[in-house]
Amino acid sequence: MKKYERFLILSTAFLSVSCTDSFFDLEPSSSVPTDKVYKTAEDFNVAVIGCYSKLQTQVNFFTECCEYRSDNLYLSAPTTGTQDRYDIDQFSDKPSNGILQNAWANFNNGVYRCNLVLDKIDGADFNETLKKQYKAEALFIRALTYFNMYRLWGGIPMTDKVVTVSEALAIGRSSEQQVYDFLTGDLKQIIDDNMLPQSYTGNEVGRVTLGAAKALLGKVYLTFHKWEEARDILSQVIGKYSLMASPDKVFDVDNKMNNEIIFAVRFNKELEGEGHGYWFSITNLGDDTNQTEALKKCYSDADDKRKELIEYTQVESKVFVLKKFKDTKSATYNTVGNDQIVLRYADVLLMYAEALNEIEYSNSQTSDAMNALNSVHMRSCSSSIQIADLPDKDSFRKAIMLERQREFPYEGHRWFDLVRMGGAKDAMKAEGHEIQDYQFLYPIPKTELERVNNEKLLWQNPGY
Repeated sequence: MKKYERFLILSTAFLSVSCTDSFFDLEPSSSVPTDKVYKTAEDFNVAVIGCYSKLQTQVNFFTECCEYRSDNLYLSAPTTGTQDRYDIDQFSDKPSNGILQNAWANFNNGVYRCNLVLDKIDGADFNETLKKQYKAEALFIRALTYFNMYRLWGGIPMTDKVVTVSEALAIGRSSEQQVYDFLTGDLKQIIDDNMLPQSYTGNEVGRVTLGAAKALLGKVYLTFHKWEEARDILSQVIGKYSLMASPDKVFDVDNKMNNEIIFAVRFNKELEGEGHGYWFSITNLGDDTNQTEALKKCYSDADDKRKELIEYTQVESKVFVLKKFKDTKSATYNTVGNDQIVLRYADVLLMYAEALNEIEYSNSQTSDAMNALNSVHMRSCSSSIQIADLPDKDSFRKAIMLERQREFPYEGHRWFDLVRMGGAKDAMKAEGHEIQDYQFLYPIPKTELERVNNEKLLWQNPGY
């Protein structure tokens, strides 16, 4: 990863002259000397790593907008600096919410970085295989970013090229079909044209692979309830990766990008600016009050090895962190370096089981869906899930939903899982929230509505 890591820092400076943190604040591309900086393979590697580096700044959005939104985490009352998080947790968020405003701007800036690469790369003269790889990496990151925006806000303004300010202001919200076509188009191009390698070696480990594109496409298909398409693409990932022997090994900071990890946002605590602070840290064990009863009780098997991963352990004087994200600080930069895992094999197996069940329920203990579900479950538990306890499609769906809650807490999946699988209302009712359908989406930020100032192009989500 030396090349990857070295250019993470360089890319920030490279792109800072051409990017701001708002889609609608972008300067015309003519203001950037792209004819001089987008020529060589090294130029484009720097630019692509700039796309990766933007993902580093998005970790907190998944915490705020997914985990606290769900039945995993809660806030009993706002404290200094947490009002916006509290409002999200309590389903009282408004278009003026600062977290949402920052997320919208951040995501669109990431798209802008990807589009800069895609606009220029076909005209560059260097190795065609490498050019194809860089193009595919930008396509993947753009698709991932727009996918996350769609899951937060529904149809959003989308563009496949760099635009001027006036052009940006004229882009309207996309329909469901347009979003679907855009996302699947980017990812299918990568897959159909075989634009990425199956794996990397040495310094390149951690970049987007063909398997990552297939896994993300599978998640897109599931989100749009395209069950057969999800089954078909996810089946191509089955067997290409493997589960670690125990769940704690997945998060071992001394074995990053292990055989279970398909794609992760990389961090390096030994490089300036590439580490981060402790995630979910507390100052004493008595502060451990943000986990819901639903999360604590979901580990019904007494021997479930995953339960201890969400317990706190001391790492410094008066500092406790989740065992899942345990790391020691760099002596030089005072940061830690846990990667944010975006896609891993356990996710693929459970998505595959979900797709198969939605296509056709099977009452066989040895069905492909049951085998996929149990392969994840029995990695952590001594006894298997029995099909006799899952007599129909709905009960099987709920079993997958529960297994996903056990497997992925604090990883940014829970809220999206609940919405996709139809469990959001029941889950939140159990937490004391009577939510409405419109609250499956967030409000469009007020700042963006005011900039566009045209309800025919950018309108508020109903209910807000």
